[in-house]
Amino acid sequence: MNEKQQIGAEGESKAVEHLRTLGYNILETNWRFGQEEIDIIAQNKDFLIVAEVKTRSTNYFGEPEAFVNKKKQAHLIKAANAYIEKNNLNLEVRFDIVSVLKKGETYKVNLIQNAFYPLVK
Repeated sequence: MNEKQQIGAEGESKAVEHLRTLGYNILETNWRFGQEEIDIIAQNKDFLIVAEVKTRSTNYFGEPEAFVNKKKQAHLIKAANAYIEKNNLNLEVRFDIVSVLKKGETYKVNLIQNAFYPLVK
């Protein structure tokens, strides 16, 4: 595992810890559907949470959440639909981003609820 992958894995671990402290029930991590992947799938009250984790070691080029572009959002929506169908769920879905900024040995974790919405075509 290279350094970038290591930082990403640490960020995902910190994101899971953070969500658990907020009372989220973690259902899946790194859930795959074909080429698509959802970092964290959780339940919080009556919501199915699909969370993308973005970890950076600097915010020089922008905050981590700024790197979840429209293409990535479309992939998350596609994977979330597959997860819902596979598990026959009837929950409202919310797309969150967990932004993790690593500075030295400390992590700043920021949860952005309702970070984006699926577009109806």
